[in-house]
Amino acid sequence: MIRIYHNNRCSKSRATLALLEGRDVEVVNYLDTPPDAAELGRLLELLGLSARQLLRTGEDAYRQLGLADPSMGDEALVAAMAAHPILIERPIVVANGKAVIGRPPEAVLAIL
Repeated sequence: MIRIYHNNRCSKSRATLALLEGRDVEVVNYLDTPPDAAELGRLLELLGLSARQLLRTGEDAYRQLGLADPSMGDEALVAAMAAHPILIERPIVVANGKAVIGRPPEAVLAIL
């Protein structure tokens, strides 16, 4: 089973989903069904990233919440992403016990 954390308004997310066509894919529209802090923690572990590396720094919420503050730890950043899922970099694809961000979309092919 392949899971994609998808935002239909994102061209990279749509392109990644198109690459997965014909496969058994669970689509999680994460803006409607955001991952909680525990799930984000698991995704970060699979991705091998820090919480800061998963943040979308160009979003208004990033500035409004003061997330550029380097003293904010992973726990606070994960809580911000759980509360404001627009801050999560996308798309995230999970397959075969691994995860990758689909930027570029072809990056997901490495874990299939």
